[in-house]
Amino acid sequence: MRPSFDIPPEEIQITATRAQGAGGQNVNKVANAVHLRFDIAASSLPDAIRERLLKLGDQRISKEGVVVIKAQEFRSLEKNRGEALRRLEQLIASVAVLPKKRRATRPTRSSVAKRLESKARHGALKAARRAAGD
Repeated sequence: MRPSFDIPPEEIQITATRAQGAGGQNVNKVANAVHLRFDIAASSLPDAIRERLLKLGDQRISKEGVVVIKAQEFRSLEKNRGEALRRLEQLIASVAVLPKKRRATRPTRSSVAKRLESKARHGALKAARRAAGD
């Protein structure tokens, strides 16, 4: 189950910039790359999600707590805008779901016996090599 939340458009700042790389005749005229900025601290996200986002060691999150996403995959400004918004939603969704807590378990008696048997066999093999050399 995924928690649902909406990010108001006024919390997201999108600016169009010129894309890098080859683009033909349009490259110097058309600004079709998108720079998306999203301030985590000033957002309306729930506190738990906000804190997990700020603790996340993602390179797209600055020290000031601003998510910066640059999308320039497509030639269309609208497609790049949609891609940047999709990446932001994916980033937020990655911290929205709490990971399951790990329950400590013990190895079975047979798995312990197999491991010890394997170690003994390997040790005996190495000891046999050592003895042959003396």
